[in-house]
Amino acid sequence: MPKIAVSGLTKSFKAAKGGQLPVIQGVDFEVAEGEFVAIVGPSGCGKSTLMNILAGFEKPDGGSLLIDGQPHPGPSPQGIVISQYGSVFPWLTVQQNLMFGLTGVEHGVDAERAKLADHYAAMVGLKGFENAYPHELSGGMLKRVELARAFIVKPEILYLDEPFSALDALMNLRMRNELLRILAEEKHTVLLITHDVDEALYMADRILVLSPRPTRIQARFELDMPHPRRLISPEMDQLREAILKELGLEMPG
Repeated sequence: MPKIAVSGLTKSFKAAKGGQLPVIQGVDFEVAEGEFVAIVGPSGCGKSTLMNILAGFEKPDGGSLLIDGQPHPGPSPQGIVISQYGSVFPWLTVQQNLMFGLTGVEHGVDAERAKLADHYAAMVGLKGFENAYPHELSGGMLKRVELARAFIVKPEILYLDEPFSALDALMNLRMRNELLRILAEEKHTVLLITHDVDEALYMADRILVLSPRPTRIQARFELDMPHPRRLISPEMDQLREAILKELGLEMPG
């Protein structure tokens, strides 16, 4: 049974001049447990709308979305979203941000929760910054806090909506490596929405290419390559060229 099964998904919105504006039209795909799937598409094709549906924040007009064979339960700790906009609470320290989602008997008393928070802070390279506030951290460090806060609740699914796009190129690459390192230690199913083809090539097991709006799955690419990956190689060049062609971009000869 797939972890995520999407079948015949459709979504429209009311158009400014009346009528309906179709955004998603018959999207079908499956994601196996522990698989990392990246979804790329042209600007304005409906990527964010699709992510909102997959994460349970919006309802589709038609089709089905199953998690472990059951209808999507909606937003829950089972699936955590990390987006480009950030979600760190500025009035809480790093440790307090990480402890925020740790509720219930299974996480023990405050001392045990603090110990767990410090463990995940260290995991993402923030040891020594547990008592720092967000305004004292760089953009890359803030993104590390978000990663730690997502992983600490042990979600089954990570929904990544262009999570590193606001970072500079070097920090973006560092955060990709950080995420892959953590995923090698803790297995999660990952869905990444991105406009960055190289990001998808660097991280994913499989890439789905969306068509222009109303969007559907236009092409699928398998990446049977170990990590870490070299983005400059004949095989990568061929894949990049094929994906860009699907997106309507021709590589210069």
